[in-house]
Amino acid sequence: MNDGSASETTVVSRDVEVSGATGPLPARLHLAGPTTGKRDTLVVFFHGGGFMGGSISEADEFLRQLVAADPSQVALAAGYTLACEKPFPAAVEDAHAVLLWSKKHKAKLAWSGKRLIVAGIEAGANLAAVASLVARDRGGPALAGQVLIMPMLDPGLTTCSMRTMPSCVDKATVVDEVARTCAEGYRAYLPNAADRTHPYASPLQSSRLKNLPPALILSADDDPLRDEAEQYGARLIAAGIPTAVKRLPPAPLEEPGGRSDCVCTFALAEIAAFIHGIG
Repeated sequence: MNDGSASETTVVSRDVEVSGATGPLPARLHLAGPTTGKRDTLVVFFHGGGFMGGSISEADEFLRQLVAADPSQVALAAGYTLACEKPFPAAVEDAHAVLLWSKKHKAKLAWSGKRLIVAGIEAGANLAAVASLVARDRGGPALAGQVLIMPMLDPGLTTCSMRTMPSCVDKATVVDEVARTCAEGYRAYLPNAADRTHPYASPLQSSRLKNLPPALILSADDDPLRDEAEQYGARLIAAGIPTAVKRLPPAPLEEPGGRSDCVCTFALAEIAAFIHGIG
């Protein structure tokens, strides 16, 4: 990857290989400022794509802006096994394995090992939420926070926001495509109907939400995933987890694939403030 700049701060991005549950996975590291020295915060980010697509490159702009705004952070965009290769729980096991690998190989990531935050968008946000559950259940690694951006949390697709499309025709077309992608993704990711209520597939179904890391949950107006995001936030709060739930203004989405790009414009300040607050 080439060096670049954001907000007059030099950002370096480089491809690395991390270990998943059953083999190597692609990943991309983003850090700002001097290439020497260790950062206190590592953000591990999982991409969207409805469990069927997406790539580590989708969050390049967002993660580069994030580390440029605060060079004490380093960000790692990590891949995971897609449903077309292996269904649930392969991606879950990969997400947990990546966190374990990151803790073990912190020197390779220019990270001090002090704070580990898991984050993701859409299907990746599902994995971030589930990775928080798995880390708690398996005794590590310790997480300082979780950032869930427009998370997919309800395989049943039952919420009002998922079933109700906006009145604007152009906007409705885009949102309808997002809903269709979610439905197709769940069918591929969870071919066994019994898995759809498993808490590692649907965190919204979990009856054990205590002892999880602080959470930032971001939804957006006119987004079909809005209701399930806010319902999960309410459940975390009821379980005593410090949780901030924010609904952002409608994003000017031109196509479903532009959701990650919108994070840069509309959510960067919220995410940066959350990470700083748990520091």
